[in-house]
Amino acid sequence: MSSDPQARRLRQPFRSSEPGSGGRSSVEQPPSGEPEQGELFPDPLLGSGLDGLPDQLAGFRGPTACQVVGITYRQLDYWARTGLVVPSIRGAAGSGSQRLYSFKDVLVLKVVKRLLDAGVSLQNIRVAVEHLRRRGIRDLAGITLFSDGTTVYECASPEEVVDLLRGGQGVFGIAVGGAMKEISGSIKDFPVERADGGTVDDSPEDELSRRRARRAIS
Repeated sequence: MSSDPQARRLRQPFRSSEPGSGGRSSVEQPPSGEPEQGELFPDPLLGSGLDGLPDQLAGFRGPTACQVVGITYRQLDYWARTGLVVPSIRGAAGSGSQRLYSFKDVLVLKVVKRLLDAGVSLQNIRVAVEHLRRRGIRDLAGITLFSDGTTVYECASPEEVVDLLRGGQGVFGIAVGGAMKEISGSIKDFPVERADGGTVDDSPEDELSRRRARRAIS
């Protein structure tokens, strides 16, 4: 990382300990108590708050994730088998079983694709993925990732972005909240499947509307 004093004010970059790194590792841990499970599907309008189906109870099959993210099924399968992005709702266990990806999984897949497109190494992407998966949806919406093609940095405020750019390091940026809105807008047209194998009728948006209507009546 640059010796620039402003750059040092940034959060730790996503990087693993490597020879010659001076022992720098490390992904900053999220605050204790940050929810890791039970996040909610973001509202399709994403700005009016988060509401909907518990993220660990319903999700999307592999082909849907591929289409929304813009990757091949072969890539998806390879990333799952190598542990890069593993479906958090249901894995492929036995003949005929289908992986089931949560909304957050699909978001992480999108970020992985963009980092790969930017030329970031798989080793550094793995470290970034571990960090992102520990974050709640609300935290992810406010994060921007920057990469110089080698290291991935997290910026959570405009000041941190300015500091990083002044250090001459950030050349490629990913606004995670922007990716979230993009996915929210396209994934609502795809079927949602429950963890127990049942299906959710219509789209996530329709399901959200029905749940809100029931709450309003009660």
